Amino acid sequence: MGDPAGIGPEIIVRALWQRPELRRLVLVAGDAGALRRALALTGLSDALRLVEVADGISWQEEPEEAVRLVQACDALAPVALGCVSAVAGQAAADCIAYATQQVLQGRARALVTAPIHKEAFAAAGIAHPGHTEYLQALAAAHAGVPVEEMPVRMMLRCPGLATVLVSIHVSLRQALQAVTQDRVLETVRIAAAHFRRCGVPGARIAVAGLNPHAGEGGLFGSEEIDIISPAIMQAQAEGMAVSGPYPPDTVFMRARQGEFEAVVAMYHDQGLIPVKLLGLEHGVNTTLGLPFIRTSPDHGTAFDLAGTGQANADSLLAAIDSALEMSAATAH
Repeated sequence: MGDPAGIGPEIIVRALWQRPELRRLVLVAGDAGALRRALALTGLSDALRLVEVADGISWQEEPEEAVRLVQACDALAPVALGCVSAVAGQAAADCIAYATQQVLQGRARALVTAPIHKEAFAAAGIAHPGHTEYLQALAAAHAGVPVEEMPVRMMLRCPGLATVLVSIHVSLRQALQAVTQDRVLETVRIAAAHFRRCGVPGARIAVAGLNPHAGEGGLFGSEEIDIISPAIMQAQAEGMAVSGPYPPDTVFMRARQGEFEAVVAMYHDQGLIPVKLLGLEHGVNTTLGLPFIRTSPDHGTAFDLAGTGQANADSLLAAIDSALEMSAATAH
């Protein structure tokens, strides 16, 4: 359900109201009180009925208007909407942990996460800056391996553009230090493996440069020559359809025009700004490298909208559709 102080519960009930066929496919891992409040805030209390499920994944036949929920955290007293709260952060973390165990145990085919608030996560003492790192740690613990042995990457996509990030939630200075030949190569490998699993074995992957004009032959920086190009050549030697490095101010446009299936971006904002500019309302975040499918909306908790009942569920619906599509593709 995401952070209960944000719009997560509201967009969940709105999405299941807009798309009735999803109600028999979706189980909400959340808090019953938060979901009931969301039904009231969105004016959907009469249109939908919350059904608490004791056994997380299996359920009896319920009416068409049923929204199935498992109480995946301690029952909450109503949290203040639009406010950072350690209680809300802990509830969000508990729901993530519960749902992750369901997919790791094969009891669900995909995980779709509503937005969390990173400050609330930190206030709750969660030692991970966001969903991606937390899911990575949970999956690595389940597999009994160190986190470093389960590398993951964020892929953000909207209609016409997909970007995969070399680094995620670190400062810009740290992100620049993270541009190494090994990390760039690993990112390309993870992206290519994802597309292979989804039935696109020859996916064309473009790699963005780090510097203006991709360094202009070394005039504006040498990272393209010393780091990025050798990683690309190694990936090509391994049979991947990867090319670059391309000037970052034009490569996303070229991908949108159909030249590439995805762009590997060197750091968080380089890759996310074009995706969010082109289609925030339909954007989807996918975590690559996990042993299960995980998607989420490409937006945050929207504390300014929480409680208004006006939050748009389109990005959540896109995330659900993407999870269903990928689970169908990987089943073959």
